[in-house]
Amino acid sequence: MRIVKIENVRVLNPMQKTDRVQTVYLENGKLVAETADVTETIDGQGKWLMPTMVDLCARMREPGQQQHGTLKSEGKAARENGILHVFTPPDSKPIVQDNGALIHGLVEKAMLDGGIYLQVIGAQTQGLQGKQPANMAGLKKGGCTAVSNANASFADDDVVIRTLEYAAGLDLTVVFYAEEPQIAKDGCVHEGFIASRQGLPMIPALAETVAIAKYLLMIEATKVRAHFGLLSCGASVELIKIAKEKGLPVTCDVAMHQLHLTDQVIDGFNSLAHVRPPLRAEKDKELLRQGLKDGVIDAICTHHEPLSSSAKMAPFAETLPGFTAFDTFVPLGVQLVEEGLFSPLEWVHTVTLAPATVAQMADRWMQEAGWILVDPELEWTLDKDSILSQGKNTPLIQQTVKGKVIQTFLA
Repeated sequence: MRIVKIENVRVLNPMQKTDRVQTVYLENGKLVAETADVTETIDGQGKWLMPTMVDLCARMREPGQQQHGTLKSEGKAARENGILHVFTPPDSKPIVQDNGALIHGLVEKAMLDGGIYLQVIGAQTQGLQGKQPANMAGLKKGGCTAVSNANASFADDDVVIRTLEYAAGLDLTVVFYAEEPQIAKDGCVHEGFIASRQGLPMIPALAETVAIAKYLLMIEATKVRAHFGLLSCGASVELIKIAKEKGLPVTCDVAMHQLHLTDQVIDGFNSLAHVRPPLRAEKDKELLRQGLKDGVIDAICTHHEPLSSSAKMAPFAETLPGFTAFDTFVPLGVQLVEEGLFSPLEWVHTVTLAPATVAQMADRWMQEAGWILVDPELEWTLDKDSILSQGKNTPLIQQTVKGKVIQTFLA
């Protein structure tokens, strides 16, 4: 039995809505009353103690893309960076998330190999081909609480409506990564000055907002519970705000990098800045931040997508989109606090209890979550040695950041 005493630590507890410096006792990752049976004492001066985090969107690359990452490598990276519950979209290669019988095996492997609770989002259509609804009843039986067509398009809007009706009847959440393919076409970056100057094919903000507007009308008609993942445009925030004011059962999240980076980073054809949805304009970044502050955006996710070095070596438009993001999640969160967007407790809420609530698993998370010790003042350099993920693909590579998980306390 391991009982740890942490003295003078700043405890950020979103469940109790408390933020105070105190001495705490942890037994196997759980807060307990004061006890004499202490096996380890830690000086928590200047440190934060917070619950483990919940990530609503991360690709683990297994099965089928182990050249980029595995459940073992990415599970370890998530766990050691304080993320214990991870939701993954249904677009592995091959696609197995349309078969409820196979999902349980993925969940078991994630815990055995990586030590994390993997939450698999089921496929909305068979093989993500957008033509026929997947067997959602079987997916629910296999443990799925949500379905999505990931970044794949639908054959027509009638298919979307039928899948929403099906999901609503099973009380499943439908997750949208909204992008209208006829507008996005073969684009790869935000429609703006930098893209025009470099001659790169563009994805207008309208590709996202038109899709969100259309899906919101369908949600209103079918009464399905829906979540919009990875918002990137300021106008999207306004659409979600109107939907929430109307009482529609919708939630949304934003990737951490959209709160910090803009399309300026793609200058010079920097393929490490290639991500989808793309990095938008400064105005979008500020409106996303405000939407989070106002509570329109419910949570922050990592949008972790590890890639091998060769995946970023082609000409910009031909490279694979994605950032490795587990290792940068805490330092970028600390930066939001330092910049005054949030208090430490408010930030902790957006990456713990808020995403757990969105995912309809707050009670489960409270039972399974351990605690992590964060040093918000620790400076370190993001490089190939310090990044725990198998993927080193981040536009922040070689930058010095501040804030790191220094210890985890799990059951």
